[in-house]
Amino acid sequence: MPKVALVTGSNKGIGFAIVRSLCKQFNGDVFLSGRDAGRGTAAVESLNSEGLKPLFQQLDINDPESVRAARDFFNEKYGGLDVLVNNAGIAFKNADTTPFGTQAEVTLKTNFFATRDMCNEFLPIIKPGGRVVNVSSVMSSIALNRCSPELQARFRSNDITEEELVGLMERFVQEAQAGAHSQGGWPDTAYGVSKTGLTVLSRIHACKLRHERPADQILLNACCPGWVRTDMAGPNATKSPDEGAITPVYLALLPAGAGEPQGQFVMDKKVQPW
Repeated sequence: MPKVALVTGSNKGIGFAIVRSLCKQFNGDVFLSGRDAGRGTAAVESLNSEGLKPLFQQLDINDPESVRAARDFFNEKYGGLDVLVNNAGIAFKNADTTPFGTQAEVTLKTNFFATRDMCNEFLPIIKPGGRVVNVSSVMSSIALNRCSPELQARFRSNDITEEELVGLMERFVQEAQAGAHSQGGWPDTAYGVSKTGLTVLSRIHACKLRHERPADQILLNACCPGWVRTDMAGPNATKSPDEGAITPVYLALLPAGAGEPQGQFVMDKKVQPW
């Protein structure tokens, strides 16, 4: 059975560049995925013109039925998944006038809650020796440092549970909607908080894998691709999408038998303090 890799939200931007790089380096089938089949197919055709052969899977991480259908497909056709790159994410532009409470709800719905759902559906089918990469952001550590000392202590603690983390993310959304997030110890960045949550979730899930499936040697990490020229970050960013793909692909292709990094936040292929 061939090995198989899946990249979420990959019909454009960093995700598209990750698929391109995996097609060149990964010994197996590489799936590009996205909500829109038309855009996804066009992205596959674009890579076909470069001589690359990705496959397409329709996947909307905000739709639980779509997530489960994709999980079942990979389980039935490949007996699971070897590489999962959770790249799908959204960000409001700085100039966006959408109320902060709405921005908080919408941003966390995709970047934290839907990505968590992806992990909880797909982690059980990650094969021994598998790799999971959660595309976070340096904003996760910037936002962390702007949180109250109490919140920082919880987000850095080794005993925070997934349930507690979910509760904190829900609290942020509620306090943002009530206009009380600053009093609650939160920074003024919904995107940053969503990525703080994702980085902490990565630490929790890696710890769980280490305890529950130690012999499987699955490595799960969060990373920052850098400031990349995409629709999200704009044209002034310093890295091309292909440069942004370097660290996620490095983590996706960590060699067999590697024991680390595990549960870390990685930038420019280096583990960052959390």
